[in-house]
Amino acid sequence: MSALKVLYVDDDTFIREVAELALGLDSEMDVRIADSGTAAIALVSSGEFVPDVFLLDVMMPEMDGPQTLAALRRLPGHAATPAIFVTARAQAHEHTPLIEAGAQGVLTKPFDPISFAGEVRRLLAGG
Repeated sequence: MSALKVLYVDDDTFIREVAELALGLDSEMDVRIADSGTAAIALVSSGEFVPDVFLLDVMMPEMDGPQTLAALRRLPGHAATPAIFVTARAQAHEHTPLIEAGAQGVLTKPFDPISFAGEVRRLLAGG
């Protein structure tokens, strides 16, 4: 079985580091990190990494998560790449616009590093 290729995008250095470690607990995940929407687009555009899923922080400067997702979806081959938003906004009514923006699901911060990879897999499986 090939590894699940995950692109995690967040402007917060600490959260990126925790997410990278947390996702790395799953030996079947190949994780890349980007510190902005622009960096994510550059990485995916280069073709050096072809993600199976985008994990996107919602609130980022310059280009927020929904804007980043829209730009990533315009790249060849990524119109249907699943996306999961990661946000501190915990209210269900705040998640609805994110799902409507095309996300497979929403995970809230702070997340449990031990179960984070499993939560990503659960959402990708439709749970």
